[in-house]
Amino acid sequence: MHSLVLLCARRLLGHRPDARRALPFLPSELYPVLFHAAFLDGRALALQDLVTSWPFPVLSFRCLLGRCRHPRHRAHRAPPDKLCVQAVLAAVVATVRRALEEAQQGPRYGGALGLWFHGVVVVVNGGLQCHLRVLDMTGLQDHDSPSDRGPEGLSLWSGTVALAKACLEVAKHQREVQKRHPSGSSSPPHPMGVEIRADLFVNSTSCGVLRDALLAGGTALRLRCRDLHTEELSASGIVALLECLDAGGVRRVELRFNNLGLAGLCTVVPRLSRFQDLLSLKLPYSNVDVRHHAAGADAGFRRLSTHLGKLRALRELNLGSSRLSGKLRQLLRNLEAPLESLELAFCYLLPGDLTFLSQSIHAPALKKLDLSGHPFTESLLQPLCSLLENSSSLLHLDLMECQLTDSRLEALLPSLCRCSLLRCLGLFGNPLSTTGLKTLLQRTSVLQDLCLVVYPYPVDCYRWDTPQPPVASIGMPEDALDEERFTAVSAELCRMLASAGRDNATWTANLCRHGTLDYFTLAELQPTPQRW
Repeated sequence: MHSLVLLCARRLLGHRPDARRALPFLPSELYPVLFHAAFLDGRALALQDLVTSWPFPVLSFRCLLGRCRHPRHRAHRAPPDKLCVQAVLAAVVATVRRALEEAQQGPRYGGALGLWFHGVVVVVNGGLQCHLRVLDMTGLQDHDSPSDRGPEGLSLWSGTVALAKACLEVAKHQREVQKRHPSGSSSPPHPMGVEIRADLFVNSTSCGVLRDALLAGGTALRLRCRDLHTEELSASGIVALLECLDAGGVRRVELRFNNLGLAGLCTVVPRLSRFQDLLSLKLPYSNVDVRHHAAGADAGFRRLSTHLGKLRALRELNLGSSRLSGKLRQLLRNLEAPLESLELAFCYLLPGDLTFLSQSIHAPALKKLDLSGHPFTESLLQPLCSLLENSSSLLHLDLMECQLTDSRLEALLPSLCRCSLLRCLGLFGNPLSTTGLKTLLQRTSVLQDLCLVVYPYPVDCYRWDTPQPPVASIGMPEDALDEERFTAVSAELCRMLASAGRDNATWTANLCRHGTLDYFTLAELQPTPQRW
């Protein structure tokens, strides 16, 4: 429900001429709610007016908008409106360009220029001043789908390109202003400018423009990265990009689908040690395969482990979809601080790998663990049980496509129920029956914080052409699912939850409800369960 102040702000912004005339007389405390209202209603021109007269040194999208949803996107958090973001960015560029002109021409508005050297102060809108120094756009787009967007949304990739082009535009204008400055006269002091903090997503088509923008860091519009996501870049391209980033403030680096191999990782990872604030390193689909490096594998893994150990702040590590059989101890042994999020999906781990993990410093600290894609037959099941029994802090567990049958799940349940803080459980893609799901629901009633379970379509909800169903339910054709039977099972599970007083929990077979919970989102979770 919207507040009365927000409703009044939306009404005022509904007529732009009145809003523009009112801005000089409004207290600065109303600017945040006006910004929120303008963004909510897609009023791009109003956003430009607000930004060019912003009364605070920081404008943070995350703080001003929070997790607000667009009216047309109720079910999920919507991507940011493209026109609104572009309007804010255009206003910042115009503000900086105007400030550069004012700095070159000298004071014309009585004292306004003197404030420039303590921040960015530009006289606009009939005498209003803009004090903006930091535009914080971090967290604006979701990280789990950086290249996806709706027709009106702004993807992380397109937002990165827009930011890079804005920085290059200001850099070009600054050079032009400096050329027009009369030779021999004293040059104005270099302005502090505006710093843009953002999460960046780059691939081979956008790497060049982003690198140019980062190298233009001495301009009045500077781009600083918090989270870096790359796809389909060579090792040399990644290294060149990393060298352009400021060492401070980078908290996550994600390198996916880059086909780096062990040699490529040994080239890239050493370059990460300069980022002392790096908390999260994601290296999925890096094409590391112990079978393909028989001759130099040990030396390569030792080198990689050494450089991982130099990442002192590291708390989240994703090595998914690399074949690491028997190498987990070697990879993690140099980490001095325990990991809180570890993703090892489809890594072909051996029983010895899980045994090492269960006895390591990481087990009691883990908040998220992803072991999807491992066949938990008898040899792997016991080490998994030991690992869960030692993982007292676990909040999020993924065991998808693990060939967990009813009997194997029942053997796992005593250990699983010792994870008393568990909130999210992913079991999609396992060949469980309706009876197995009911047993799971009943036995996990002791997990008071468990509020999201993503379960598979029960094997008995398929129409089989043969008397014996296959060993896994994932990948079955949609027309093989008996929708009526599955609807009845789903309704029965909901009734069981309600009768157990757990109607605040969500049990679903919809993978879209299974949002990625990394180190940072887990840290933001509230201590009490909430509806998903």
